[in-house]
Amino acid sequence: MRLLVIPALLAGVVAAAAQPPKKPVVSGDPARLERIRAAKMPTIDRPVSFDTPEADAILSALEVFPPDNPWNLVVEDWPVHPNSQKIVASVGAGKPLRYNPDMGFVLVPPDQMKIDLKLVSYPDESDKGPYPLPPSVPIEGWPVNYTRNPKLKGTTLDDVQRDKLNENGDRHAIVVDPTNRMLYEFYQLKKTGTGDWQAACAAIFDLKSNKLRPDGWTSSDAAGLPIFPAVVRYDELKRGMVDHAMRVTVVKTRRAYVHPATHFASRQTDENLPRMGERFRLRQDVDVSKFSPEAQAILKGLKKYGMFVADNGIDWAISCAPDPRIPVLHEELRTLKGSDFEVVIPPAGYRPEK
Repeated sequence: MRLLVIPALLAGVVAAAAQPPKKPVVSGDPARLERIRAAKMPTIDRPVSFDTPEADAILSALEVFPPDNPWNLVVEDWPVHPNSQKIVASVGAGKPLRYNPDMGFVLVPPDQMKIDLKLVSYPDESDKGPYPLPPSVPIEGWPVNYTRNPKLKGTTLDDVQRDKLNENGDRHAIVVDPTNRMLYEFYQLKKTGTGDWQAACAAIFDLKSNKLRPDGWTSSDAAGLPIFPAVVRYDELKRGMVDHAMRVTVVKTRRAYVHPATHFASRQTDENLPRMGERFRLRQDVDVSKFSPEAQAILKGLKKYGMFVADNGIDWAISCAPDPRIPVLHEELRTLKGSDFEVVIPPAGYRPEK
């Protein structure tokens, strides 16, 4: 019997060794996908602003990238980066978590008229137009950064589009075509004196695909990442969970990038600095139960999906839609510090689909 069993065992071992190693299980949340696909996409026949009930219904039915896209992956059990503590310290272990009510957007119908615009800074790293750019496209910070500031009350969207206040800045602008699942993002979008549009960079993302920007290309963000998939929205807070990775800025980054980023914006090579595309996660032992429902929705999402380093900016600042319906969360969120976060990496053997 022993002489018969041993060869069989050896054959099994050889057969097992011949099999390619199994890919680690890295996936999104099936419940999230089921919820989105069960919702009915409303008919869109005109531009819809992000801060409306109509937008909430559209966004609830919009599948943003495939289920296995990095923005949709659950990372709550991913391993911690071996240099996590030092990377966190380089950003600021004692610095507070912040939020910026900055990234608004407009939803457009599938037949939105497309126009050309002048690309003034990164034409070689921009996706060519024309673009479905409606007259109502919001510029970064519109409206709450103006309506909540007594000194800026009375400012119109046209004033902001033309930069009549001479604010300059990044002036991010985002246009989403939910029917065709296409995303258009602009850096330093501005309406000129003649009424024409210009931008420093234009990036187009197919929300049906995992395709990245060309290697080495920027986007409206320094990391070459899209902004829209990262924005904290009202409909998510109302639902109780931000169920995607978020966007975070830090002052100092490294001259390097990691998937899904495609671009760096630094000359520093210190390995303790985060790379563009570095993913931070709120530690599982951080108690979020005493926060408001809106803050809990954000913090639960940071535990489950984390946040990508997307641009150079204020340390530990995540992007939120500048929606008047979202309460001011600044004082509440800043009770959390950098030390409440850790850097995570994909499981060994995981190779993202490209």
